[in-house]
Amino acid sequence: MIPGRAALIGCPLDLTSTYRTGSDTAPQAIRTASDSIETYSPFLDLDLGDVPFADIGDVPLHGETLENALKKIRSALSEVLEAKARPLSLGGEHTITLPVVEALNTCNADFVVVHADAHSDLREEYEGSTINHATVIRRISELVGPERLIQIGIRAGTREEFTWMRENGTLLHWGPAAEKTLLARIGGRSVYLTLDLDVLDPACLHATGNPEPGGWFYPDLERLFSALAEITLLAADIVELNPTLDPSEAGTITAAKIVREALLILGRSA
Repeated sequence: MIPGRAALIGCPLDLTSTYRTGSDTAPQAIRTASDSIETYSPFLDLDLGDVPFADIGDVPLHGETLENALKKIRSALSEVLEAKARPLSLGGEHTITLPVVEALNTCNADFVVVHADAHSDLREEYEGSTINHATVIRRISELVGPERLIQIGIRAGTREEFTWMRENGTLLHWGPAAEKTLLARIGGRSVYLTLDLDVLDPACLHATGNPEPGGWFYPDLERLFSALAEITLLAADIVELNPTLDPSEAGTITAAKIVREALLILGRSA
């Protein structure tokens, strides 16, 4: 790992999925698909050859309980952060974001969590559990405070979740010029990005456990990348790809391209 540079780490967790399982296969599938795409990003005018990064493999989670798996992710991310690297975590399910933010919060208390997702993930509990893919952002809001949370792309949730977002001012509508509003909300602080791939419309990427119609298309994501390229991106995660639902591999290749852009932005932030 290189201080100030990106470090790719797989978190193949799939223990609380409630609809379609298989996201634990995503980290390796994304690595394999990355061989089919260019290392150069014309959008950012950067090449991975210009921005050294380390792939430190996957956190070994097979056979672990949820509690132990989250502890192992937290410990692994703490090591990356102690080395002054900038982690890009690959899920796996969205629950991986909680231990990553916990690790980051112990060494940096002045960052904003930007949450791009179709779902609010703000339930107090879901199916008898307080820690899962549907509650992860509520647990994170309790950790960092709603004032350090910005949610974009959200189009599904309970009435209570939408009421919570409105009352706490976390929801940002991704309309025209929304990236300018996002930068104003960030206010010069550093950012942690958590990107659930179901923020994309199923017509753009269907290979996810809980697809939700009415979502973003790739240019919407590029607008987010443009904004993030202007700030300091401390760390990020990309979650909820399900390669088992992707016989064409188009969604996995799309995810690999998104990972490339995130690695370049993380390196550019150094």
